[in-house]
Amino acid sequence: MSVLLKLAWFFRLEWRRYAVALLTLLAIAVLTMLPPWLTGRVVDAVAERRLALSDLALHIGAIVVLALMVYVLRNIWRRYLYGASYRLASLLRQRLYAHLTRMAPGYFQKHRTGDLMARLTNDVSAVEMMAGEGVLAMVDGVLTGLVVLGVMVFTVSWKLTLLALLPWPLMAYFMWRYGDALHDAFATAQAEFSRLNDQVQETVTGIRLIKAHGHQARAKSDFCAVTTGVSRANLAVARIDAKYDPTIQLTIGSSFLLAVAGGAWWIAHDELTVGELTGFSMYLGYLIWPMFAYGWLLNILERGRAAYGRIDEVLGTAPDIADHGTRRAPQEPRLDIHIAHYAHPGGPDVLHDIAITVPPGATLGIVGPTGAGKSTLIDVILRMREGKEARISLAGHPLAAYRLTTLARQFGVVPQDPFLFSVTVAENIALGNPEASMAEIRAAAALACVDEDISGFAAGYETLVGERGITLSGGQQQRLALARALMLEPPLLVLDDALSAVDVRTERRILAHLRRARLGRSNLIVTHRLSAVRDADEIIVLEGGRVTERGSHGELLQHGGWYARMFRYQQIEQTLEGDVT
Repeated sequence: MSVLLKLAWFFRLEWRRYAVALLTLLAIAVLTMLPPWLTGRVVDAVAERRLALSDLALHIGAIVVLALMVYVLRNIWRRYLYGASYRLASLLRQRLYAHLTRMAPGYFQKHRTGDLMARLTNDVSAVEMMAGEGVLAMVDGVLTGLVVLGVMVFTVSWKLTLLALLPWPLMAYFMWRYGDALHDAFATAQAEFSRLNDQVQETVTGIRLIKAHGHQARAKSDFCAVTTGVSRANLAVARIDAKYDPTIQLTIGSSFLLAVAGGAWWIAHDELTVGELTGFSMYLGYLIWPMFAYGWLLNILERGRAAYGRIDEVLGTAPDIADHGTRRAPQEPRLDIHIAHYAHPGGPDVLHDIAITVPPGATLGIVGPTGAGKSTLIDVILRMREGKEARISLAGHPLAAYRLTTLARQFGVVPQDPFLFSVTVAENIALGNPEASMAEIRAAAALACVDEDISGFAAGYETLVGERGITLSGGQQQRLALARALMLEPPLLVLDDALSAVDVRTERRILAHLRRARLGRSNLIVTHRLSAVRDADEIIVLEGGRVTERGSHGELLQHGGWYARMFRYQQIEQTLEGDVT
């Protein structure tokens, strides 16, 4: 029952719905007690040969009216009770989704996508069932049971009632044992379902790579292994679940046997009438539902407890990046970067002794060998990662002074591996500005040098992009992502090796467009292709997480360090490629 206490916030929120459902169920429990009493009276009247046709018609009419009333009331409680449980599912999914959007990228590196999907689907559904079917089993089962027992004790025979209930304590013991076992088995089944989600998600995402390497048989074997695990876990749940009904049926059968035997004894000794035993038997039949409800309730509660524990684990994880800022967007976003050192959790220092200032309207180039810390530096600048010795200021104020949504509007980010949604090309470009006109969308695409490519598609800007942009080339994906960022007209544009998949000529055209279109706005260009930063106001070279060189393109060439050597090498490489073509 502890899991229901954890949902007290929702029961308080929806107390009106639950109150209506509770009162309706109580009315149904009382009304359903009348037909057995009326039937008992008819049986006794028949046995005593005093039943008149008018009395029979009256009793039958009363039973019909009661049935209609119960029908209407059942419709009412279903609408209110299940309506409340559906809202709980909606609220939990909204909370989980909102919470996940506040988590830093590091959280998703530690938690697999399939597992998170399982928590938002299967686990939420199990909690929804607990708030609907579970409450029904608990309230209606308890109400019906109490009302039936009260009628049996006070209107028929308390001795016969006690005799009929002798098997119940034994049933309660076994139900408790089943509940503990079911909780563990269901938790395992949910974890296996998460593994299945992970396997499907990874296989579908990487299907091109799997087919390219001819690993279909291996992928199928791995999938079969996971599905076997899921089947075994679900079968373990089913084995325990299957014990509930036989236990209840055995209890019911024993109760009926004791009731009939004891009732016959008391009828023979004139302590009970045939009509009273008939009514008692009908009342005992009404106890079948409370007994089933008891087993059903334990089943649902254990499933719900395991599921809510997984949901609570996500909601109880505080975001690594706090979002308590209050400052508004700055007018002139000067960027100051001071990092004494920064390390990933549990790892060695990645960045050391970095001090950079990016004035409004300036372009900063960030270059260096693979593994130098360039992407980590960008993550720190964007406040996707934080460190006590990493202080980044925007317009003289720490990044923490701004809301994360405010910061997101200041930075337009184009990653090396862009993510495109399964919507049209136009919708992908206008993601941050859904109200943009087609002229604005085409203008952004033209700046990114992708307008001609799009116009060549059969459906143009209405072309549907496959999942993760699978229908487009790598260069087209990068340029679409660039157009999407340009649509926002951000004060600071961050290109994280965002032109690596385009040829040199296209890169030069794009950079020329950016210089004209973004006068007065700042740019941060991270790249391995040094020709992309030759016009930057300042270029820094990162090696081993430290700034080893800094200056303009000309100054770095004169310095004769890593930048000069790599630039000459790339120039030779481009010349040779040009000779080949």
